[in-house]
Amino acid sequence: MGARPKLPPYGHFLGISVEDCENGPLFRMPFGISVTGRPHFLHGGALAGLLEIAAVGTLMAALQGEAGVSVKPVNVTVDFMRGGRERDTFAAATVLRLGTRIANVEALAWQEDRDKLIASARMTLMVRRPTRNEEG
Repeated sequence: MGARPKLPPYGHFLGISVEDCENGPLFRMPFGISVTGRPHFLHGGALAGLLEIAAVGTLMAALQGEAGVSVKPVNVTVDFMRGGRERDTFAAATVLRLGTRIANVEALAWQEDRDKLIASARMTLMVRRPTRNEEG
């Protein structure tokens, strides 16, 4: 794998870190006060944020050879499957399709067991590549 994806400010606020793995970046969010919802549970908004950061980060890693490219979310659907508890949460994403202007990405989140998902997301993102005039 190449360079690790850069995290947005919200990712830093959530305490997310990026680890390398052979299938792409692995995102880790530690449990703490900034991600707490009801007592002893992970906040759904923090979990959705982790999934979005994993999806965008994985897509940007796939696009790393392209200078000046940017992405913008068009649509996101999050499915919450079980409550996240007081422990680290992990997320990984897969680029399902990367076209000229649109990308489709799936992100999965789990805690102790990767086979027991706590949430998943599907995102459609607009891919903006610089035009010849913008390249200089």
